[in-house]
Amino acid sequence: MRRTVLIDAPSNLGLRPPAPGTVPGCYKLAGALREQGLLRRLGALEGGVVVPPRYDLGEWKEGDGDFNAAALAAYTSRLATRIEGHVGSGDFPVVLGGDCSILLGAVLALRRLGRYGVAYLDGHGDFRHPGNTAVSGPVGAAAGEGVAQITGRGQADLTDLDGLGPYVRDEDVCVLGIRDADEDQEELTGLGISHAPVGEIRRRGPEAVAREVLTHFQRSHLDGFWIHLDADVLDPSVMPAVDSPDPGGLLTDELRSLLGPLAASPRCVGINVTIYDPDRDPEGTGAVLLAELLESVFAQP
Repeated sequence: MRRTVLIDAPSNLGLRPPAPGTVPGCYKLAGALREQGLLRRLGALEGGVVVPPRYDLGEWKEGDGDFNAAALAAYTSRLATRIEGHVGSGDFPVVLGGDCSILLGAVLALRRLGRYGVAYLDGHGDFRHPGNTAVSGPVGAAAGEGVAQITGRGQADLTDLDGLGPYVRDEDVCVLGIRDADEDQEELTGLGISHAPVGEIRRRGPEAVAREVLTHFQRSHLDGFWIHLDADVLDPSVMPAVDSPDPGGLLTDELRSLLGPLAASPRCVGINVTIYDPDRDPEGTGAVLLAELLESVFAQP
């Protein structure tokens, strides 16, 4: 039986400041979930913390590319080394963010090991890159560029570390839970990047969608796949404590039903959890929800 290992990656380097002079509070995600007893509830081993660099925009201005890029690159390499060691040893990392840019560490680790896919559960397509700024706006916040960056679109100091970009092939990504009107869908379709918005998941059933993802990955002859879970895939009625609480998201039971078959697959090698912001959740209800969800899906028997 593989060992579950809990790793903290409390980086907020990829998000814009919520207000001038402040920093995004999602770096507190890991602490909030640990406070819910997640280590014990998952039956996990302690994987420690990969401490991020200081959040500092410095003299950055629009047009300079991604802010915090040098710090992000250094952090990605260190996080990748930690994750690579565990996956290479047969462990199952549960990585607590942080913002979505921590996925770069996971996919770089997996690219060092072979060919892996990503089930990208997120309320947004996260496909902003230098080639579509007319539609998606200027690049800058890496957390909104996740799918683009892991597939090699964006500045090379983040998308081609170790000369291994793209970390994931277009056909090896499945984007799940984006809002029905997400602006990235047309481009994703044109590139052959699989995606299923909320309406489609409801119409077909989350279990059926998950099984199709597994079949898709099986056909690609992957060494395995990783799950990226952004808390904003949930509807704000159940998870308002995120930076972009857009309506029309999945409900908790729908997300559980989508995650269940993916987590049960022996080819799933790990998961990262991102974007929940305890600063936006004074009662801590979001931490309770996420801890219960992760326990129900990933706890060791």
